Amino acid sequence: MRSKDIQKTAMWSYISPEERVPADHPLRPLRQMVNAALHTLSPHFAKIYSKRGRPSIPPERLLRALLLQMFYSIRSERLLMEQLEYNLLFRWFVGLNMDDPVWDVTVFTKNRERFLDGEIAEKFFAAVVDQAREAGLLSDEHFTVDGTLIEAWASHKSFKPKGRGPGGLGAGSSKNADLDFHGTQRSNATHASTTDPDARLYKKSRTGHARLGYLGHVLTENRSGLAIDARLSFATGSAERAAALEMVGSLPAGSRLTLGADKGYDAADFVSELRRMNVTPHLAQNDTYRRSAIDARTTRHASYSISQRKRKRIEELFGWGKTIGTIRKVKVRGLARVAAVFHLTAAAYDLIRMRTLLAAPT
Repeated sequence: MRSKDIQKTAMWSYISPEERVPADHPLRPLRQMVNAALHTLSPHFAKIYSKRGRPSIPPERLLRALLLQMFYSIRSERLLMEQLEYNLLFRWFVGLNMDDPVWDVTVFTKNRERFLDGEIAEKFFAAVVDQAREAGLLSDEHFTVDGTLIEAWASHKSFKPKGRGPGGLGAGSSKNADLDFHGTQRSNATHASTTDPDARLYKKSRTGHARLGYLGHVLTENRSGLAIDARLSFATGSAERAAALEMVGSLPAGSRLTLGADKGYDAADFVSELRRMNVTPHLAQNDTYRRSAIDARTTRHASYSISQRKRKRIEELFGWGKTIGTIRKVKVRGLARVAAVFHLTAAAYDLIRMRTLLAAPT
């Protein structure tokens, strides 16, 4: 017998969000690792919040919500709050019960400066890396480094001669007037963005288009392809090699290391500095119209071929961060804010990789 479509609104529900989420849901292991990392940050949260006054939104919930934004490609924090209103899975992950009110979106804006002052994003990323190290997922000898261009939340029309000010977008009264840049000389030395002064005009290759952005740098280990260090810098021609030396220099001193990288790092001064640091440079040879700084002393070994094969894993991190995460074109401005987003993205990628690696049969 056909039942009638009678819709009734229940007054009470005796099933908790914990019971409604399937036991094998992929967010469950992620939530366990996130909670473990947040537990280590509790002393740091205590330092950046006052002991008096009105109770705030727990910072743990704010960080879980930001991670959800990256896991599910939610393009804005306002849409994230809309999802938290009715998405039971999101409420469970963040730690909200069915009757808990969702906070206003401006809470993120008010707490962002507090998180920046406490370097919470960097410390959360370090806590995730520590979990990977304790699980035996990290290599301590073989590494890969690379950088990527992160497009800034600023347009070419905001890139104006220094000292001109925010006015004069173009001819006419329209705020988005047409501008013709052909034949004009623009450089970071003479121009700056009025929207995001920290952004720099940069192009990744000779044939590519110049964009306003930042450079994100990542150091991964070759065993599992996990990011163990992340840096953000101004977009300059030497920033990638300078960041690579800083990240390699922060590794614990010990046995000889290997470092894989693409041909953009093949420079004589960079190679000599790596050798001085007891690091074998497994860099891709750049012998187009020039002589490579990497010779047969390095390329004849089988480990060089292995490093070249392993180094392509770092592109998976950048690809995930730009297609699933939020670093293709960041929606925050300023070097510090973009760096926080970049660190959270690297941490989110590591969490997903660790879920897969720890679930794999041994």
